[in-house]
Amino acid sequence: MPTENRKRGRREEKKRKREQQEADKEAKRHKREENDEEVLQQYDDEVQPFPEQNDASYQDEGANGVTHPGAMPFYGMLDEDEQEYFKRADEMLELNQFGDPEERAMFLANVWKEADGKELKIANSQSCSRLMERLILLSTPDQLKRLFQKFSSHFLHLVQHRFASHCCEALFIQAAPVVTQELANPDIALAPSSDPDAVVVSMENLFLLTLAELTEHLGYLMTDRFASHVLRVLVVILSGSPLEKQNKSAMQSKRKEKIGVAGAEKTEFALEHRAIPKSFEEALEQVIDKSVSGLDSNYLRTLSTHPLGNPTLQMLLKLELKHFGKSRAKEEKSIIHKLLPDDPIAEGTESAAFINGLVYDPIGSRLLETIIENAPGKLFKTIYSEFFKERMGSLARNEIAGYVAGKILERLSKEDLGDAMRQIVDQIPNLVERNRTAIIKTLIERCAARDVDTLPISKQLELAYRGPSGFEISRILKLSEPQAEDAKSNGKVHGKSDHSPEKVHGSLLAQTMMTVNGPLGNLIFDSLARLSPELSLNLARDPTASRTLQAALNSPHASVIFRRKMIQQFYGHVGELALDPAASRVIDAIWEGTHGLAFIRERIAEELAENESALRESYVGRAVWRNWRMDLYKRKRADWVKQSRYTAGNEGFQSFPESNGDANPKQPGRHLTALERARQKHAASKSAAVKKNDAAKKPARRGTATGSNRTELAEKSSAVAQ
Repeated sequence: MPTENRKRGRREEKKRKREQQEADKEAKRHKREENDEEVLQQYDDEVQPFPEQNDASYQDEGANGVTHPGAMPFYGMLDEDEQEYFKRADEMLELNQFGDPEERAMFLANVWKEADGKELKIANSQSCSRLMERLILLSTPDQLKRLFQKFSSHFLHLVQHRFASHCCEALFIQAAPVVTQELANPDIALAPSSDPDAVVVSMENLFLLTLAELTEHLGYLMTDRFASHVLRVLVVILSGSPLEKQNKSAMQSKRKEKIGVAGAEKTEFALEHRAIPKSFEEALEQVIDKSVSGLDSNYLRTLSTHPLGNPTLQMLLKLELKHFGKSRAKEEKSIIHKLLPDDPIAEGTESAAFINGLVYDPIGSRLLETIIENAPGKLFKTIYSEFFKERMGSLARNEIAGYVAGKILERLSKEDLGDAMRQIVDQIPNLVERNRTAIIKTLIERCAARDVDTLPISKQLELAYRGPSGFEISRILKLSEPQAEDAKSNGKVHGKSDHSPEKVHGSLLAQTMMTVNGPLGNLIFDSLARLSPELSLNLARDPTASRTLQAALNSPHASVIFRRKMIQQFYGHVGELALDPAASRVIDAIWEGTHGLAFIRERIAEELAENESALRESYVGRAVWRNWRMDLYKRKRADWVKQSRYTAGNEGFQSFPESNGDANPKQPGRHLTALERARQKHAASKSAAVKKNDAAKKPARRGTATGSNRTELAEKSSAVAQ
């Protein structure tokens, strides 16, 4: 029997191993996504029985005012050779190891040429959809327009697909800045394309045509697992609002795979606030109207507790009030009026039951936060006085309602904030015991902004974090025992709780306390100064708690005495701290922390110079060496000292003699140039000559008058008297 014809060699063996590893990864990823889909579907069924898109009874029908699209089409599959080619292209784009931009542009053109006519297959492919996203990230405006045209009339089904929806999302984000460019220069939109078969159309019209495909089914897409994310991105683009990282949780799923290109300038979330055409504002209003028009209040309220409908509803509500004015809340067709139709809103009404139901709901409370944050002032005051004014203490104590209470605090007046503070202050010991310090942090920030006395807060925090020696910063920062020597040498911190939410919130609370001048900030400064050298080093090495130490060294409320005591605890350990990823940032903060302490700054630089070889061998150490300008210290130490003392201020050392005659007294210790010295000498000689001439013309002083002068003065006095 003939044997199988196999290729031999190391390259073929590596290729087989690589293909096997890729196959295993794809299988694991596919299995994980199937499990996630089953879990989410089970949760959706428990929360609200929204109809499935493949249910024949709902196809092309309207239920509750929601029109459901038809069945998903099948666009075909790529053959093995095509998949192999696109996989290799994807790897090359991910690495981005091209000689120059022209070489990469040529490669992109070849890939687009090979993908011509297969764009829909690639976008729907599990293995090749990543390539489509990377192509979009690196494409020119003309290439993006061609892809828009290829996807045209298919967007309704693409946005609902597991993989193609990510391609649509990336396409919208990368095409949005092109609209602004064409708005500023209309000639760009009508410029002829290099492709003779291409249809010349502006990016603005391409967006509007895409929206026209989705308009009829917006109510359904709001709750679709994949289309809801694309719809939120599209709405933000139509509004011209920035697509910030802070809003990423509301825009994307936490499990979304990050697709990028190594070293590429463009990033996925790169949209800033930008100019938009008037047609986009009209389209945004149309999207808001179509999304909720025909939906009764009961169905709209049901969306507020749906895991997919809630973020979309939040986005629409926020943009509606932000772009069309707070007066829109009075219109019957507005989202907030449909959610809260009663006027006035009082106990016993449907609106009251709706608000009370959202306060403690894990999903619905996020919509309530959006309402509180963006509602008109009159509506907010009504909601606050009716439902929350007497409940701020109990709301702050609850894990979910505490976030609602935080949003309420941000909008309260000084008088109302004082009343709310007195209720929350009584709950501080309980909040500290349960590690729910986020609401305390918000309360301190608002009291500082509204100039409300924070002394009651400081007293309660001092009692809550009290130890044998008074207030202990180690309790609020969750500091552990000093690390072992192996942990110090490796520059790593062991333990699972290093980045735990409790430590993060504790560090943020401590940093907020230091922003308030007075007893509240002094609790942190005094406790830090009392730390032992071992615990101070442990604090500097802690990735989370060290941020508090950095803030303390750079705080404008930190005294010179505190900073001197704190920094001196690191003497003899500066070299090893500069090699630690967390503690190296503390060493960087010491540069600003030695303002007024120039001699301490020079002492730290001396220790860094002693550990030069170790610092240069470490990536972290090289950063510290560069930030402290140690190259100048090694080559021209006198210049480094002068610059360092100039930036450190003159509180910590005596001025140099050269600065006594300086024309600029604000720069002590500054050497004068030869030209400046010549000018000073000329000015001094000129001033001396002027004084000499004045003295010659001026009569003698009375105290030194001669006898004849006295006689003349007496005669003049008698004449005046007569």
